[in-house]
Amino acid sequence: MANVLQTPIEYLKGVGPQRGETLRKELNIHTYNDLLHYYPFRYVDRSRIHTVSEINPYTQYIQLRGVITGYRTLGEKRQKRLVATFRDNTGEIELVWFKSYDWVMKTYKPNVTYIVFGKPNYFNGVYNIPHPEIEPATEIAESKAMGLQPVYSSTEKCRKKGLDTKGIAKLCRTLISQLSEKDIPEFLPDYILQAYRLCSRYQALQHVHFPPDEKAAHQARRRLKFEELFLLQLQGLLIKKSRQALVKGFVFKSIDNLFQSFYKTHLRFELTNAQKKVLKEIRRDTMSGRQMNRLLQGDVGSGKTIVALMSMLMAAENGYQSCLMSPTEILANQHYENISRMLAGMPVHVALLTGNVKGKARTNILQNLAEGKIHIIIGTHALLEESVKFHQLGMVVIDEQHRFGVAQRARLWEKSATPPHVLVMTATPIPRTLAMTVYADLDVSVIDELPPGRKPVITVHRTDAQRSQVFGFMRSEITKGRQVYVVYPLIEESEAMDLKDLMDGYESITRAFPAPQYQVSIVHGRMRPAVKDYEMQRFLRRETQIMVSTTVIEVGVDVPNASIMVIENAERFGLAQLHQLRGRVGRGADQSYCILMTGNKISEESKQRIQILCSTHDGFKIAEADLKLRGPGDLQGTRQSGTSQLRLADLVADTAALEAARYMAQKITDEDPDLVKPEHLPLRQYLQQNPEHITWSRIS
Repeated sequence: MANVLQTPIEYLKGVGPQRGETLRKELNIHTYNDLLHYYPFRYVDRSRIHTVSEINPYTQYIQLRGVITGYRTLGEKRQKRLVATFRDNTGEIELVWFKSYDWVMKTYKPNVTYIVFGKPNYFNGVYNIPHPEIEPATEIAESKAMGLQPVYSSTEKCRKKGLDTKGIAKLCRTLISQLSEKDIPEFLPDYILQAYRLCSRYQALQHVHFPPDEKAAHQARRRLKFEELFLLQLQGLLIKKSRQALVKGFVFKSIDNLFQSFYKTHLRFELTNAQKKVLKEIRRDTMSGRQMNRLLQGDVGSGKTIVALMSMLMAAENGYQSCLMSPTEILANQHYENISRMLAGMPVHVALLTGNVKGKARTNILQNLAEGKIHIIIGTHALLEESVKFHQLGMVVIDEQHRFGVAQRARLWEKSATPPHVLVMTATPIPRTLAMTVYADLDVSVIDELPPGRKPVITVHRTDAQRSQVFGFMRSEITKGRQVYVVYPLIEESEAMDLKDLMDGYESITRAFPAPQYQVSIVHGRMRPAVKDYEMQRFLRRETQIMVSTTVIEVGVDVPNASIMVIENAERFGLAQLHQLRGRVGRGADQSYCILMTGNKISEESKQRIQILCSTHDGFKIAEADLKLRGPGDLQGTRQSGTSQLRLADLVADTAALEAARYMAQKITDEDPDLVKPEHLPLRQYLQQNPEHITWSRIS
């Protein structure tokens, strides 16, 4: 049966080819279904007629009933305007137009009763309504005008085609008037509708656009929010169930040799309880016969790398190879050096493959990898190349997973006939509500404690007026043999401006810290990789005391001797990024400091962000605060993972709906993962007809 909602939008009365093209390009509305789900972002209350005497400075919109008593033209050229005097029983107000004067005077006659609607404006001591909506006050017009009226987002190009909020509302009304309940069938089971007192889908989609009252609008939005969250949860859980049922994983039977030897004789510190818990979860996964897909979250410095190494030792002990992919060459080098040092004396062959490994060295690595002589290979995007072949790849570790696209990651585990176990790691803690939504298809592990002996970084806010004091403090720390980072923001849209800021900052630092007493490094994204690496290595070897940089060091070299992080223009950073940058210091035994520099005047939201960072070191609290301040947005690259499907639901404000949706999605996937029970057949059919929600072979 043809689905009327998939009809191209140009076939709707009032659209046509030109408007259809505009709707597609400007608002991403391609079909009737897209228009139906293009929700108003607010409503204007037209449920009553007000009087002129009720207008005050706080009035947002007003609806009046009265007559035009006369017109006059004021101003000249660009200042020219048509003004009408509008009167009701309580007083007068001016109606103003800046164009179409002849049409207005011809259409709206004096001494005829009209309903006028608009936003009052106060100008030259009197109230006026610019470009009001006007309709003759017939009985039909009055009943049509009453109630809540939808307000839709539009664009300048749409408005030029008559597709302002009023034009879009007219199209929505036309569409809804020709749809019946069979065109918008219910797919949620009755037991869910009854348990949460949700209205039908047909009623929700009618009332979200044209609610008879506020209660109806609330019920419609409540139903549609639940639906969005439920489908998102169901998508992840069905993919997870399907993978567990269809995708077998390598079984790591033994951990008695390499793993135990490393733990007992090579590990120079005690693992935290959180690290032990995560290793047990990984051990359980790799013995189950199913492929592991686990997200490991942990704050900067919480010890994720050691968990990754011990997971790769589980693979090596059972005859499988592992790879660890990092987003930057510097980080790959750092992992290689640290892991090689920790495994010194053990029969485990570790190799490094980056873009800089060339010629005979590269040929040897590729040959040894294909023959199974390399147990652990660490690298960058170079690992994705066609020439990189494994003998038996059993474990894939992705560091800073949000820096790699889904397709890139998939190319890595396609290098094995049987999919390898996958451990993706992130140093930016993800709020629970976001993790359970975006990563519903993954098992999530958390390292929520730092290794003993780590001193919290002291974080303070300083303004430009206190810069000389900050420089003095930097000198005192450098005298003690410490090193300092000075970081400038880098926003892609304004790289030229940011580079200028960085170079200006570099010059002021070199003036305040002159050679030869002080040596200053500089690093930014426009440098050649070899030059950037040279500057970072100089800082690592303590040949320079100050590193002036953009955020390229956010995920970068580990310098335990660095004790100060100065972040310039801190108001331009998000909370999560500030927390990441702060994590570059505090890696040694010395007390470390993070100094957030701003101008003397900053916005209230910036003050709030800075206060949060100064008051806590808990990455999860910071992530929750960041989510509340900024919304999910592109946090952790979540756009690619599904939060863009959320048109109404808010992961912060709608936590209760999210919990309920999660519970019901989990219940269904546990009890009926194939959706074959009679009560779930409408849901199955909906998913088949709307493949954007589920892209997995099980639901086919």
